[in-house]
Amino acid sequence: MTMHKTRIDARFAALKKEKRPALITFVTAGDPDLETSAAILGGLAGAGADVIELGMPFSDPMADGPAIQASSQRALKAGQTMIKTLQMVRDFRAKDDTTPIVLMGYYNPIYVYGNERFIKDAKSAGVDGLIVVDVPPEADDELCLPALKAGLNFIRLATPTTDKARLSAVLKNTSGFVYYVSITGITGAAAPVVNDVQKHVSAIKADTSLPVVVGFGVKSGEQAQALAKVADGVVVGSALVSKIEKSLGSRGEATPATPNAVLGLVKELSAALCTG
Repeated sequence: MTMHKTRIDARFAALKKEKRPALITFVTAGDPDLETSAAILGGLAGAGADVIELGMPFSDPMADGPAIQASSQRALKAGQTMIKTLQMVRDFRAKDDTTPIVLMGYYNPIYVYGNERFIKDAKSAGVDGLIVVDVPPEADDELCLPALKAGLNFIRLATPTTDKARLSAVLKNTSGFVYYVSITGITGAAAPVVNDVQKHVSAIKADTSLPVVVGFGVKSGEQAQALAKVADGVVVGSALVSKIEKSLGSRGEATPATPNAVLGLVKELSAALCTG
């Protein structure tokens, strides 16, 4: 299926010319509240994020570790909904028309919202791509193919246990980039081993011309720098939402330090990747 060039395609093409890896940042929409979350989202590109993954809060995020699970719970408790998440993207787009935004999460909130309605509303809000971790390639007719038809990238995960036969199924309708999960297990659990990552990324690159980015377990500029040498970009999520958690007040509320805690780490990661 041929697609028009998306913001994701344009961003990776520009980074390739600059010979620079992508910094992809993940935060959960509405964490710890809508106003603070919008301020964080609005500051990410200026702090150095090349692509933004915005988590769609869900009550049972089974592939995520404690940090991202807690961020989902905080967002839901604060009243975050899919309508509010899409509005956040709309508001972001009013000020920034170039930074790619990928909605990441689970199928249930999309299904409840309604697939056709979701794809239409996500596209019109200015979303560029989707990562839906619990929709396998066997169910491409359900969400992936309609999303591609609407001009949204559908980004898939490959893992250390993805064998060659499975990889071809994973890559078949993937677009934008491939997200390589550098460790087995949940997000934020362990640190990835660079040599192992290099081997798997090389195997994926042998089968696709798409950029391959590495995520799960990246916590520091040093780690990001090492992984960026063997991939086209790094994804940082748990480390950022942990910064939110640690900045909260005694009742779990946002403090004046909350946005800067996140954006400060993004600046540090971006600086490490630019000098790597």
